[in-house]
Amino acid sequence: PTRANAQFIAGGTNLADYMKLGVAAPNRLLDLNRLEEPGLRQIRVTDDGVRFGALVRMGEAADHGEVKRRYPVIAESLRLAASGQIRNMASLAGNMLQRTRCEYFRESSWACNKRVPGSGCAAMEGFNRQHAVLGASDACIATYHGDFAQALIALDAVIRAEGSRGAREIPFARLHRLPRDTPHIETDLAADEIITAIEVPALPWARRSRYLKIRDRESYAFALASAAVALDLDGDSVREARIALGGLATVPWRAGEAEAALQG
Repeated sequence: PTRANAQFIAGGTNLADYMKLGVAAPNRLLDLNRLEEPGLRQIRVTDDGVRFGALVRMGEAADHGEVKRRYPVIAESLRLAASGQIRNMASLAGNMLQRTRCEYFRESSWACNKRVPGSGCAAMEGFNRQHAVLGASDACIATYHGDFAQALIALDAVIRAEGSRGAREIPFARLHRLPRDTPHIETDLAADEIITAIEVPALPWARRSRYLKIRDRESYAFALASAAVALDLDGDSVREARIALGGLATVPWRAGEAEAALQG
């Protein structure tokens, strides 16, 4: 098999699902859980920020006392995602890279530019209640469905990645790509790169932060709309606001205009 037919797997909660549906068909799976670097499984909280190893499970991060105290928006975004069983399996890095839940992507009989480049987008004329209204293009209106990512983009997180060309740092805001005319290219990662860590700085707005998720049912449902909000206050005045929107856009979305409107 060529490298293009191999995929990395950690928790497997996203990839295994799409393999069962016939959407993904890798010839080989490369199990990242066999990597022995201990930092991949550690959460380190200091006065400068928090560092999550890429293989930390969602449930572990959601239940971490210092994460809940210093970064409530992160803990809440994880706690409101998926089910307890999935949170105990899914890795943080894998969650950030989860693929869309668009039903036209998940059903292989429909045309989908994200699944088969150039085949078209059946969602354009189909049932589109849960599709994107921000960051869409003529080629794709599939929503990015994650929750954790909204907290990360609001808090200026940075990603550490390693591949054959060495290690590099990627601002989380530049990790995901807008669909434009190449919706099948979803991130800035090279094919042989893996995420090793997620780092979030300890900035003034981190402790005053919340995640709100509106969905059809209270458990195990993706957001119709969500917001990660962090505020730096001077008394009752907003010095700076951080807002990220979920359930509405093709990528994790910083709402810059709304932030500017709240300032002062």
